Amino acid sequence: MENTFQAVVVDKKEEDFSVQIKNISLDDLSEGNVIVKVHYSGINYKDGLASTPNGKIVRSYPHIPGIDLAGVVVSSEDKRFKEGDRVIATSYEIGVAHTGGYSEYARIPGDWLVPLPDGLSLKEAMIIGTAGFTAALSVQRLEDNGLTPEKGKVLVTGATGGVGSFGVNILANLGFEVVASTGKREEEYLMKLGAKEVIGREEVYNGTIKAMDKQLWAGAIDPVGGKQLAAIISKISYNGSVAVSGLTAGGEVPTSVFPFILRGINLLGIDSVYCPMDEREKIWARLASDFKPVDLADFIYEEVNLAELPDKLPFILSGGIKGRIIVKI
Repeated sequence: MENTFQAVVVDKKEEDFSVQIKNISLDDLSEGNVIVKVHYSGINYKDGLASTPNGKIVRSYPHIPGIDLAGVVVSSEDKRFKEGDRVIATSYEIGVAHTGGYSEYARIPGDWLVPLPDGLSLKEAMIIGTAGFTAALSVQRLEDNGLTPEKGKVLVTGATGGVGSFGVNILANLGFEVVASTGKREEEYLMKLGAKEVIGREEVYNGTIKAMDKQLWAGAIDPVGGKQLAAIISKISYNGSVAVSGLTAGGEVPTSVFPFILRGINLLGIDSVYCPMDEREKIWARLASDFKPVDLADFIYEEVNLAELPDKLPFILSGGIKGRIIVKI
């Protein structure tokens, strides 16, 4: 491999903050026992935060963001991996406390690596990325708690975002009747992904929350949180479940105990960061098989290269993204 290579480096010194392409070496990477030549990464909300001076996501500077990466092993001290192996690395400390995927090479602990499953290319794995993985984990947990297509409609909020769009498509491909909620006028896009019905976010939460409301949905995937989550819980059918993975609408959920003790509702917390490796590999295997979207190109909002990243990173925070921005390294 090259002695020096390129990476996106964020740095903060007192009041000065920068996001630049720099030439670096292996000495600039975090510790790990596997070196990966990175082929693709993606832009996630955390990556956008890492590109801002007050994002409060980066532990120390200088730093290389990128919480997702897919590539090929070039050297390994871990017996589980050898040169030429194709691997995926998402979450854990990558891109936050550990140098991430916006680099031509990454050094990653073997315990954080997933062998690329048959049925996925490196590019497809990064179109899916943490967003698609989180959606798939949400669907798996809903299934584990008894959700089947026969139980009724399933709500997906934030449906044009990364988690939401994959949630809509995975559920639809499994035969569920999906109701997609969004604040954007994207009915055609969501119908193409498989939604049977598209509603505005005000139809989920109109400013008032009842302890118990009309039962509308058998389950829900919610990457939004906040007061909207409280409204969803009040409208879930008996023994239904809500898989929550985000808090873009806030961390306070003013709900009541009544839906839980009178309707047996399950609130399922979805954590993709420290998801155990056995479950992580199971989810990626399903993303390469029955969870895999028919046409992953439908999820690409834009494909960019390393040089374009400094200008593109803050865009993810604007809420104007439909699907995924992937990065070809």
